[in-house]
Amino acid sequence: MSENPTGNPTGNTTGNTSDITVVHVMRHGEVANPEGVLYGRLPGYHLSELGRRMADRVAEHLSARDVTHVVASPLERAQETATPIAKAHGLDLATDGRLIEADNVFQGKTFGVGDGALKKPGNWKYLVNPFKPSWGEPYVDQVVRMTAALDAAKDAARGHEAVLVSHQLPIWIVRSYVERRRLWHDPRKRQCTLASLTSFTYRGDKIVSVGYTEPARDLVPAHLLAGAKPVKGKDKAFGA
Repeated sequence: MSENPTGNPTGNTTGNTSDITVVHVMRHGEVANPEGVLYGRLPGYHLSELGRRMADRVAEHLSARDVTHVVASPLERAQETATPIAKAHGLDLATDGRLIEADNVFQGKTFGVGDGALKKPGNWKYLVNPFKPSWGEPYVDQVVRMTAALDAAKDAARGHEAVLVSHQLPIWIVRSYVERRRLWHDPRKRQCTLASLTSFTYRGDKIVSVGYTEPARDLVPAHLLAGAKPVKGKDKAFGA
């Protein structure tokens, strides 16, 4: 499956355009997290000022698109990211619990390079199976709920475009599944930076292409970009 940053299907584009639906899945903007914890599904974590700028940037980027449906994870950071997008299109913001962050036993703890939860032997039991993974929600379960959320959005916006705001790991896992890659991976190499758009183009009910864009890339701190080298004390919540 080819990658197309425009989110449009590749190959022959002739035919009935009403059969084409694009579902953009956006990662939320930067979160205010002074303690540097892995916040996971914990309530009370909101966008930082920079995160709000990221959300506004993506809303502007999508303002000319044919967006008819906007949905967000129930967590505050996703709701706040989606709000300006829905407002720009005069839409009500819907909530879908299937877009929520992956469950993780380390939530509420620091989880960085050379410090945090991994230094405690009592936590090592959670690391025995990286393929499932043993420390949180199974990858297969994330695929099931995320594909269901995508299909629901596709049906709601059929012939138009939808925006779903979710979280890095579930987005990367569903993209990996669609592109037929293995689900276990190095978290530092996920191509799903803050406020990015992973766009699934459907022809009818079938996904025919996947695109990826970073409308707010210039606002993202360098150490949080995909492939960046870990920096002690700065990347503790990279999976959020």
